[in-house]
Amino acid sequence: MKSIILIGNGGHCKSCIEIIETTKIYEIKGIITQSKDNSKSFMNYKVFGKDENLGECFDDHDDALICVGQIKSSDIRIKLFNLLMKHKISLATVISKFSLISSYSSIDMGSIFMHHVIVNSGAKVGVNCILNTKSLIEHDVKIGDHCHISTGAIINGDVNIGNQCFIGSGSIVREGVHIGDRVIVSASQIVIEDIPSNTIYKR
Repeated sequence: MKSIILIGNGGHCKSCIEIIETTKIYEIKGIITQSKDNSKSFMNYKVFGKDENLGECFDDHDDALICVGQIKSSDIRIKLFNLLMKHKISLATVISKFSLISSYSSIDMGSIFMHHVIVNSGAKVGVNCILNTKSLIEHDVKIGDHCHISTGAIINGDVNIGNQCFIGSGSIVREGVHIGDRVIVSASQIVIEDIPSNTIYKR
């Protein structure tokens, strides 16, 4: 199995570990935490590094996965992504064995697809994204970089979602809708119109 190091040790990391363990593609080498965190282990995996010495923790064959969650702001995930890129560390793409990702879709590095995610033909997913449990990404959807599509969200065909967006749990986005950058869609929303950048959408 390939070796992977996880960045972050919160609730989202717990879910990531469960996905990684069931795929049996990666062996988790350990966890990197924030500088103020003095934990020695997390879910039986060794904590052996901090954000500030991240570059020293990786061997040439190690991949990384950012396991910090994203509710509203993607700033921390972007900061970690840029740090990994600075150190030329390879980012893993992790897909649950219970998800269905079309061979005619396109997914970029560093994203995780949780259990029972469906990504249909022609869809494109950017870097460092979270597609959470039971989210549905229909045909020809475009999702930008550093986005979180939450649990049970339905993104219908030809939707375009910009960078750094958060789509709340159970929300439904109508086909053909365009969503700008840095948009937050609250949980259980029905989106039937375009949303401009830098908007919090809640009806």
